[in-house]
Amino acid sequence: MPIQLKAEDNGRLVVFHVSGVLTKEEYERILPQAEPLVHQQGKWRILFEMTDFHGWEPAALWEELKFDWAHRSDFSNIDRCAMVGDQKWESIMATLSKPFTSAAIRYFDRTDLAGARKWLDESPSVANQKTAAR
Repeated sequence: MPIQLKAEDNGRLVVFHVSGVLTKEEYERILPQAEPLVHQQGKWRILFEMTDFHGWEPAALWEELKFDWAHRSDFSNIDRCAMVGDQKWESIMATLSKPFTSAAIRYFDRTDLAGARKWLDESPSVANQKTAAR
C-alpha cells in the first residue's frame, strides 16, 4: 500500500507512511480514515514518513488539494509536522509547505526518524525556545 495512516497517542499524533506513487484510488481508500482525525478537538501533530516516495499522480494530487481546502480551518489545530525522507525534493516540499499553515514544520533525514519523533514529543515551549535560538 502506497499510503498508510495510523493514529498514536490517543489521536494526538497522526502518522502517514507513503511510498511509491500515490494514486486517486489510494486517496479514496485513506481519506475516510483521515476524516474523523481532522475534526478532533485540541492540538495534534503529524509525522509524514516518505520511503521511496515518488509523488502523486495528477488525480491523486487533486484529491489531496480538495481535502486540504475543505479542511483548511481544521488544520489550524495542527501544532507541528515532521516530514521524514531521503530526497532533496522532499526537503524542498517541507519548506514550500510552511506558508500554508501555522504549524511548525521540520524536515528530517530518514536516518533521523528518532529525532523527528523526539521533536514531535516536545512541549511547545521547549520547541519554541529551540526555534528562537536558531
